[in-house]
Amino acid sequence: MSTLEWDGVSPVSRSVGAQNYIDAFQDPVFWIAIRNTVIFFVISFLIQTTLGIVFAAIMHSKVKLAVVYKVIIFLPVVLAPAIMAPVFRQIFGADGQFNQLLEAIGLGFLAHPWLADSATALPVLMAVTIWHFTGLTFILYFAAMGQIETEVLEAARIDGAGNLRTLWSIVLPGVRGTTIAILILSIIGALKTFDIPYLVTLGGPNFATEFLGTLIYRESIPLANAGYGAAISIILLVLALGIAMIVNIRGQRKED
Repeated sequence: MSTLEWDGVSPVSRSVGAQNYIDAFQDPVFWIAIRNTVIFFVISFLIQTTLGIVFAAIMHSKVKLAVVYKVIIFLPVVLAPAIMAPVFRQIFGADGQFNQLLEAIGLGFLAHPWLADSATALPVLMAVTIWHFTGLTFILYFAAMGQIETEVLEAARIDGAGNLRTLWSIVLPGVRGTTIAILILSIIGALKTFDIPYLVTLGGPNFATEFLGTLIYRESIPLANAGYGAAISIILLVLALGIAMIVNIRGQRKED
């Protein structure tokens, strides 16, 4: 299909060879989607990983009502994007609750339509995604930290290591495999991001929240350019597999 000029429904199609791939690499919107994906992945991964490690470490200490906190942290993971999208569109709208909060605390000069501004639409989507998936990284790190031998941790404390030193020198190396797994999942997740950007911003404004997933859908369905959309899909698949293999191989070498 990626070698055809086809609208996706007509019985008539025309072979164009690799032209769809050439058009993709010459399409400025395609490179905007790549840029947004890279920014989205880097910031989301760093913040989600940091929060996941911090929450997991705290929950492994003696905390009252730990079960309640675990549920609160993990709850956003089970919410469907179709449920969250209308809520966040309302919260970050021009007359939304976020602007009302800014007005209430004396920061009304910062209030504006966050999702309609090209400069703030992508950060809002990243904030929503971080809120949505931090619970998953927390659960993975919590389970991984539970596999670290308590004798090693006790020996570190006897040697005078504080909490931060123990976390940096023992816990983080002990959960390296989990970090690599989360890295691979985050890369693939960023490459195929579709639901939250499409439901919240439709890829706008001015392609500020355009991702490969939303670009594929827009080209294939509304614009009826199924061949071009299929070519971008193949590019996405190759990127996901290639990056995942590279990260996995480098992670295994470090462990060896």
